[in-house]
Amino acid sequence: MKFPIYCIALILLLSGVSDGQKRRPSTNPEIRKMIAEVSAKNIEASIRKLVSFGTRNTLSEQNDPKRGIGAAREWIYGEFKRISADCGGCLTVEKQTFLQPKAPRIPEPTNLTNVVARLKGTTDPSRIYVVSGHYDSMCGSPTDAKCDAPGANDDTSGTAAVIELARVMSKRKFDATIIFMTVPGEEQGLLGAAHFAEEAKKANMNIEAMFTNDIIGGVLSQKNSPDRNKVRVFAEGVPSNETDQQAAIRRSVGGENDSPSRQLGRYIKEESDKYLKNFSVWIVYRRDRYGRGGDHIPFLERGFAAVRFTEPNEDYTHQHQNVRTEGGVFYGDSPEFVDFRYVANVARVNLVSLASLANAPAKPKGVGISTGRLTNDTDLKWEANADADLAGYEIVWRDTTSPTWTNSKSVGNVKSFTMTGMSKDNYFFGVRAVDRSGNKSPVVYPRPLR
Repeated sequence: MKFPIYCIALILLLSGVSDGQKRRPSTNPEIRKMIAEVSAKNIEASIRKLVSFGTRNTLSEQNDPKRGIGAAREWIYGEFKRISADCGGCLTVEKQTFLQPKAPRIPEPTNLTNVVARLKGTTDPSRIYVVSGHYDSMCGSPTDAKCDAPGANDDTSGTAAVIELARVMSKRKFDATIIFMTVPGEEQGLLGAAHFAEEAKKANMNIEAMFTNDIIGGVLSQKNSPDRNKVRVFAEGVPSNETDQQAAIRRSVGGENDSPSRQLGRYIKEESDKYLKNFSVWIVYRRDRYGRGGDHIPFLERGFAAVRFTEPNEDYTHQHQNVRTEGGVFYGDSPEFVDFRYVANVARVNLVSLASLANAPAKPKGVGISTGRLTNDTDLKWEANADADLAGYEIVWRDTTSPTWTNSKSVGNVKSFTMTGMSKDNYFFGVRAVDRSGNKSPVVYPRPLR
């Protein structure tokens, strides 16, 4: 379903007015409605239910209906099925079970199950966006399957957000497909996510973006932080799967700050800033935190653009701890330390970004800068998009020291454009597609072409 055409955006697009001129960005009324529908109460209920299973360690009970990873798996599956029933069967819900061989944190071969709900796109269903949280938990040891491991922040917060996104977004239709996914085995080495990503690579799935939500509970012990109304989005620079040839080109002309994942991070911030006035995105130009990792990494390693959402200030007394009181300090990842309204705000950032991506055109392909002539102009070219409602393209640019895109120019429905009097040696350039409703794809950074 396409939302109503924004006449001002279309006129500006066709007239070639530069976005460098200040103007108020347009917003989509349907996205605003979805933002209002995200419920902190629903998120709290999901978090408390998942915590009630005692532990969700990946090695814990598979078949006990009240305790362990199996009970959590079945409850999540039931929630996705219930949501699908409410929207007339709009979601394809499945358990993706695989046998994980013995590994450093897997003492014996163990069945792991990703729980997946797919909302099929209407006009471009092969283009896919994945949003994920991990439903396993741990206390002090990742192989202790018996200890209580509530995992309220790490990571029922992310799992609850994904379930709430499925509930709200399943009531609408989008051009592209959205996959809502919860995975186990994160604490044992990102195993559930790695299995999905590997199968996606084998199937040549067109995953244009992957979000993982991990530790987004806004831990209440940090409620007075000056960064309280932000969420970190970790976006890597040099791609994890970069080849030697690609590295040589990057060293020659730049681009270490312009990977697909970094463009995705910029897109998330740009779209969120349009809709959310009291909660913002803090892009962190790193793959993840020091010595730690999340479920976006297996996707990055296989060439998919992916980012991680995480609260800005963590409290390590409430992560990976055996539940106890010691020296007057409580240790443990329990619900009383989770700010459910904060989780709802992170879910809204996800929602805005996913909805914008799934209704926008696909990213342009074959984007390049021509290097065959010595000139102070910049010649850009790209392949034509196949989107039926494509209006045209925008050229974006920034100074080489700027972290985000600062200027843009609408150039119409063409396959090449020359930026006269602007040398490719002095700026970074990119190209994005725009449809007739004003929806924009993420930016694609060009490669040099002879």
